[in-house]
Amino acid sequence: MDIGGTSVRAAVVDTEGQVLTAVRAPTPRTTQATEELLVDLVQQLRASHPVQAVGLAVAGFISTDRERVMFAPHLAWRDAKVPALLSERLSLPVVMDHDVNSAALAEYRLGAAKGSPVALVIALGTGIGAGLVVNGEIYRGGHGVAPELGHLMVVPDGRACPCGKRGCWERYCSGTALAATGLHLWRQAGRRLPDNLNDREITGTVVAKAAGDGDPEALAAMDELGRWLGVGMAMAADVLDPDVIVIGGGVSGAAPLFLPQAQRVLQRQITGGRYRPLPRVALARFGDSAAVIGGALHARDAVRELAADRG
Repeated sequence: MDIGGTSVRAAVVDTEGQVLTAVRAPTPRTTQATEELLVDLVQQLRASHPVQAVGLAVAGFISTDRERVMFAPHLAWRDAKVPALLSERLSLPVVMDHDVNSAALAEYRLGAAKGSPVALVIALGTGIGAGLVVNGEIYRGGHGVAPELGHLMVVPDGRACPCGKRGCWERYCSGTALAATGLHLWRQAGRRLPDNLNDREITGTVVAKAAGDGDPEALAAMDELGRWLGVGMAMAADVLDPDVIVIGGGVSGAAPLFLPQAQRVLQRQITGGRYRPLPRVALARFGDSAAVIGGALHARDAVRELAADRG
């Protein structure tokens, strides 16, 4: 299950990482409604598949023991023991990880980062998530929240962020940011919004579609997204020195419109770019399915561990 700020996606995944069936619903705003939805989606899938365990890929800060959601900027949970609660209600093993850690696991084991010694996955969705795999192990940091790249400040006193800070990277490089930039540029140009939509109806998807149709302001918004992606990738590469950066998340579906610009900026802004190997930049093999596939891999690992413990 991929639990993001905009939607929840649940899927049954086979041993090769293929999604057999999936269901999706909007993310509720309260903890009770969110938990009721998760139970309902699992029960829908259990009606037609022999589900043995559930893996949650959550857009939030996960404790080192992966038993608590400590904080989630786009979700209602605060210090919540989500796996235990759901396990009790479903009578199934439930395991949990950060959504992009889960995506990174999928891409490392089966996808675009397969076998890479240091792989960084950047997921562009409602916000920005990041996952780091070092020598086959997910790097979680000292308290389970690394690498929280989306909330690095790139513009002092910039756009307000739900995390409580201002100027975070994801405020300039995400689906939400794309919508905000596109709306600003259309208003600045004095142009009518696409399909006579109002301000609240402008989403990153709307901007990406308009850009694909050749709209000049939408194309400029995509270019701005690419610029900020390149800036952030250069910062991350200076600190982490990955050999591959995998770009995933829902916004990655529009990659031809922004990724070339991002790679140019990365080459210009990475420290010592003329004298060092640059990280390879690749699109996620599994697209916006990577987190849900990684969640299933975690669930399968849990089943194997339980079987081994039983001897």
